[in-house]
Amino acid sequence: MKLFYYQRPDKLTNFGDLLNTWLWQKLLPNFFDHDPSITFIGTGTLLNHLLPQRTPKAEKLIIFSTGAGYEKKLTAIPDHWKIYCVRGFMTAQKLGLPKSMVVTDGGILIRRVFEASATKKQGFAFMPHIHHARYAGQTWQKICQEIGFSYIDPGWPVEKVLRAIAQTETLITEAMHGAIAADALRIPWIPVITSARILEFKWHDWCSSINLPFQPHYLNPTIAPYPPVAQGIRSSIKALRYWGRYYAQNWQKLQQSGASQLQHLSNTARSYLSQEQTLERLTIELEERLYQLNDDFAKN
Repeated sequence: MKLFYYQRPDKLTNFGDLLNTWLWQKLLPNFFDHDPSITFIGTGTLLNHLLPQRTPKAEKLIIFSTGAGYEKKLTAIPDHWKIYCVRGFMTAQKLGLPKSMVVTDGGILIRRVFEASATKKQGFAFMPHIHHARYAGQTWQKICQEIGFSYIDPGWPVEKVLRAIAQTETLITEAMHGAIAADALRIPWIPVITSARILEFKWHDWCSSINLPFQPHYLNPTIAPYPPVAQGIRSSIKALRYWGRYYAQNWQKLQQSGASQLQHLSNTARSYLSQEQTLERLTIELEERLYQLNDDFAKN
């Protein structure tokens, strides 16, 4: 069975995607090879019309905790797909699946294979979306240094990201899998958005599975290194909606710098953390479906 995950055209590694190569190898040792006839799809937002094109040699496609969201939605689920579970209720609705197929994002299984540090070295850390890390990583790093925050780059190796999150008391994150990892490791998290590029659908989808609302804080995206579209210039209706929400939240502090806005969030924003009972129940359910997958594969 071959492990498939999204790889960016610009060749940058991204924590949420790269997590597949680290997590599933630990949970399913000696399970994967390079035979694409059976292909495993784990964490990611990949359930769309492009997935059949991206896996043309797959005679059987295994879907495990994956989400929908990007690109066009599927008009029908192909016959060769075997769905064990999906990320959230919005994915199930989009694909016409019963609620029984919803568990949560497989990233929460981090809690079973990574031991979080008991020592906290940092009060707050900021983790941007990979797109914004690409264009403004150095700028965000300087902002974090200015206010005494840690900066976590989503392009770092998986275990480096996990160690950095585990050593933090509260994670301010634009990267959804940063929040997922933090929740799995019992680190409170605060969701933020700095441009219209962020897909809120997938956040709502995941949060629906852990019984939490998605109520992000919108930060000023006019950081010089951002591409014009990310700054709302010559952009779409989606960007206009973003700016509308930003102004609704921030009309009194439009002139504040990114540093001031992050500092303000650390002092005033509500952090989130799923209930331990909920997270453990979902973890066990994912494990049970993983055991079933393993048994099904062994029978073949």
